[in-house]
Amino acid sequence: MTGRAARLAALHAAIGERILVLDGAMGTMIQDYGFTEMDYRGKPFADHDHDLSGNNDVLSLARPEEIKAIHAAFLDAGADIVGTNTFNATAISQADYGMEAFVHDLNFEAARLAREAADAAATPEKPRFVAGSLGPTNKTASISPDVNDPGFRAVSFDDMRDNYKAAAAPLIEGGVDLLLLETVFDTLNAKAAVFALQELFEESGAALPVMISGTITDLSGRTLTGQTTEAFWNALRHAKPFSIGLNCSLGAKEMRAYVAELSRAAETHICAYPNAGLPNAFGEYDETPAETAAHLQEWAEAGLVNIVGGCCGTTPEHIRAIAEAVAGLPPRALPERPTYMRLAGLEPFEVRP
Repeated sequence: MTGRAARLAALHAAIGERILVLDGAMGTMIQDYGFTEMDYRGKPFADHDHDLSGNNDVLSLARPEEIKAIHAAFLDAGADIVGTNTFNATAISQADYGMEAFVHDLNFEAARLAREAADAAATPEKPRFVAGSLGPTNKTASISPDVNDPGFRAVSFDDMRDNYKAAAAPLIEGGVDLLLLETVFDTLNAKAAVFALQELFEESGAALPVMISGTITDLSGRTLTGQTTEAFWNALRHAKPFSIGLNCSLGAKEMRAYVAELSRAAETHICAYPNAGLPNAFGEYDETPAETAAHLQEWAEAGLVNIVGGCCGTTPEHIRAIAEAVAGLPPRALPERPTYMRLAGLEPFEVRP
């Protein structure tokens, strides 16, 4: 088997045996470095005509050693899966910085850095995997940004598909094992991404596992475009994702009910990575590693999850505590076919390898 094929075989074996641990917040770790505008520019973009401060994705080119060190810290803490530093590495999102032309390089180099860090940490007993992060972009295909023109859309489905395809291709080229559609607030955006990935898979003749993670915007339990978690799953179940889940917006305490709802409804693996609690008045996260880990341990003991990790505010210390808390606990068992499928004689749902 090739290196990727061997890793995918190891991934499927591992998730059947134990709860896997995803890494924590790349943005939080980058913020702790206190990078300046000149750090974001580095040598590659010293003469760029837009400000780059805050464009974390560009650091894979401008400060690669620090990005690789962040991956290594999460791997050392016990993460099985690390996500690439590409949350905003689409042309749509990079347009704010005049960086659309660098989408390929941003994604490829981020994947390469994560791959190197994961390979350095991997052992036969504990293989490590890389998930190519595909964020939601800063536009929505379902909602008008103009309250006076509700029919207007700032982006089309086809534009969204093209953006995701252009970002995903170099992630695959750079060595990722999975693709992670994360922080989904608009399911139509995610559908465009799924369509783009299916096109890539058909063109290459090989498919990678796809993780899909939505975000609940508040305690109403709905996404920004109004879907409940069960509706979110039903709208995307045709993609046969490797996992479905939730991340961001909420802490573990507030997210628990919605993770349980997904666990009840979905026939695939459940992945959840909450924030380190809710932000305080200064936008900072105060939940300690022990507190976050205690919540996720309870989720594991209740049989709700297959993959856990952390989002905003979570550090390697949080991931270490989470990994220790779920170690030895069995992963959620995939449910049998729903009754309506059995009665109708429909084929069972298969998790895409």
